[in-house]
Amino acid sequence: MAGSEAFTPSANIVRSTALNAETTRTEFITQSVATIAASLAFLPGQANAAKYGGFGAGSPEVIDPKDAIVDADILGSSSVQKGLAAVRGYKQSVVDMKAILASDSQADIGSKIRKDFDFSVLRTDLNAINAALDEDTQRGTDRIVRAILQDITELEVSQKQKPGVPRSETRLNNVNKKLDKLEKSFDEYLAFAN
Repeated sequence: MAGSEAFTPSANIVRSTALNAETTRTEFITQSVATIAASLAFLPGQANAAKYGGFGAGSPEVIDPKDAIVDADILGSSSVQKGLAAVRGYKQSVVDMKAILASDSQADIGSKIRKDFDFSVLRTDLNAINAALDEDTQRGTDRIVRAILQDITELEVSQKQKPGVPRSETRLNNVNKKLDKLEKSFDEYLAFAN
């Protein structure tokens, strides 16, 4: 039965939870600092995919409106002029909403947003102006068009309030920021047709 003795625990096993490695405090700190420094070298840098408000990188596609190539004949056409008038009207609607909220911070502007900014009509009007611009300029203005549509969606969501619950100052500031952003987007777009 010598084989079964191999499976029985031995009484002379010493258990210890202490580390067998001997290091000084200085060696430990040196190793820790080196590890932290090495990990910092692999951290990613700042990634600016797009410009949003005051931060980020400007889009390489959006050119300066002064450098835009505009076909004057197409710009003078009735369809483009109708689109320009409509976009100016959209911008005026934003100004009107700001005035409404300035006079009554609890005003519900949701119905005005839905009435004044029908996406299919809005996109048609914006694209009518795009027809007067060259292809390179259109790549940039297409980004502005998408930003306008996104701004309207964000505005509609941010202005909602529960029935019977007054709009807080913070929420009012957020709605006003969305209106300012939308007005700026319309201004940027209209700059290509001026």
